[in-house]
Amino acid sequence: MREKIQAVIDKIRPMLQADGGDVELVDVVDGVVTVRLQGACAGCPMSQMTLKNGIERFLKKEIPEVKSVERAD
Repeated sequence: MREKIQAVIDKIRPMLQADGGDVELVDVVDGVVTVRLQGACAGCPMSQMTLKNGIERFLKKEIPEVKSVERAD
């Protein structure tokens, strides 16, 4: 499952990089995906919306086993 999640994140990554940010897959446990937002995304006030409405929604659509996406500190 981790490989499938990484492949989907790789599809999302160019959109984040276009705005000066990035995302790194940290862990996957029981359908909960942990990611680390980097670059401009790390300090952006909209990062929680990017995480939930962007990354989480896209991952759930592509991989129904994903329950949620959480941010690593």
